[in-house]
Amino acid sequence: MSHTDPLAPQAAPDDSVLLTARGIRKSFGDNEVLKGFDFEVRRGEVVVLIGPSGSGKTTVLRSLNGLETPDGGILSFAGGPELDFSKPVTKTARFAMRNRSAMVFQQHNLFPHMTVIENVIEGPVRVQRVPKARAIAAAEALLDRVGLSEKRDAYPFELSGGQQQRVGIVRALALKPDLLLFDEPTSALDPELVGEVLQVIKELADEGWTMVVVTHELSFARQAADEVLFMDGGVVVERGAPGTIFTNPTEERTRRFLDRILRPLD
Repeated sequence: MSHTDPLAPQAAPDDSVLLTARGIRKSFGDNEVLKGFDFEVRRGEVVVLIGPSGSGKTTVLRSLNGLETPDGGILSFAGGPELDFSKPVTKTARFAMRNRSAMVFQQHNLFPHMTVIENVIEGPVRVQRVPKARAIAAAEALLDRVGLSEKRDAYPFELSGGQQQRVGIVRALALKPDLLLFDEPTSALDPELVGEVLQVIKELADEGWTMVVVTHELSFARQAADEVLFMDGGVVVERGAPGTIFTNPTEERTRRFLDRILRPLD
């Protein structure tokens, strides 16, 4: 999907499947992290992954973004090739898959020697070959959108953690991806900075951006998710609408997790 205007939301959801994952497996040495992960993401949908640490949530995102290569299973984006990881996958196919999504990391991952504007245009100019002047204009519009116009020429060390993460979100948006991936986007922030980042993500959800979000902010999941997946032990234990998952989970593992995490918030 193409976003010609950097401030324009995606088209309204057409209920078509954007991404399909079937039987995704991934091991690191003897540690089998993903044991057959399956899900679909529809256009305009927000899918939130929750679960205990070590359940495989981040590995799912990194596999979708091409930062990790699964050991088996199938991934496919609408309009693109089906990647079967039980067979060799070409670099061209992996690059094509990675180009469909953009990731926002826990620790911001901004280049410390680059200004804010330089960080934002790096991907569009170097990877996507967007003319520099056009990339700068789009980046400036996006920075204005998240209230960071005045930080255009600042370096990351001059920003608060919340500001750095908002730049990270702008950097992802500048790539005009079909799918936005968020890996615990508030976990490295001081509590008073969490709200400003979650507000930006909620606004993107309201605009119809397709997103997969790993988070422990369950109040955010309740408000923004179309579907919640509870992961444990490298598999999806339970999935459903947030109202169902948080109020009437069917699986004992889900209930135990929510009893530990959610109940103190109520």
